[in-house]
Amino acid sequence: MNISARSRSAKSANSAEVASAKGASAKTGRRRSKSTRSSIIELVVIIAVALGLALGIQAWVVKPYRIPSGSMLPTLAVGQRVLVNRIGMDFSEPHVGEIAVFHPPKDAGQEVCGPNPHVIKLGGAACAQPEPTRSGVNFIKRIVGGPGDVISIVEGHVIRNGKRESDSYIRPCGSAPECNFPTPIKVPPGHWFMMGDNRGESDDSRFWGPVPSGWIIGGAIITYWPPDRIGIL
Repeated sequence: MNISARSRSAKSANSAEVASAKGASAKTGRRRSKSTRSSIIELVVIIAVALGLALGIQAWVVKPYRIPSGSMLPTLAVGQRVLVNRIGMDFSEPHVGEIAVFHPPKDAGQEVCGPNPHVIKLGGAACAQPEPTRSGVNFIKRIVGGPGDVISIVEGHVIRNGKRESDSYIRPCGSAPECNFPTPIKVPPGHWFMMGDNRGESDDSRFWGPVPSGWIIGGAIITYWPPDRIGIL
């Protein structure tokens, strides 16, 4: 009887231990499940915040751009990538010598000048009349003249207020007609005259006029690709 009694007691004890173990295992499983859910939620929040910051930085602070043509050779090659300071325009004016990304006039692709579109005469005066409507595309050029500057162009060199620009960065174009606009023009208030460094192969303000400050997105500050051309602009 005692043996039998002890056996039933042992069985009861074993059953209790099994039940306790199952309960502990279930609690551990629930804790792990909650921990996994928390980790997933935390990861989603981190990704969302990072994505939001990246989009915000591109929209308001710094944005990358790819060079689409050879108009800025030898300074910037086709496919080269630059970072543009978008927020700088909120705190300072553009300046002569700066490489800037901007919206050209709506009819820049047709190389027409002014509010009454017309094609300028090569060898005379560059376009001095800004078109009132901007394009939705982006161009990148160098600012060579600002508000009130009197400029002319001789063999691709800009003569600004009677003094030739310091332009070791350009690719000269000699006596080609599109490189010579010797008749001086005056840049209107609040406008900027843009030219590519590849003076003989650039569609720029010579043909479609200066652009207003509000069309300038920002100045190019760094080139980061390809690796062999990394540097400050």
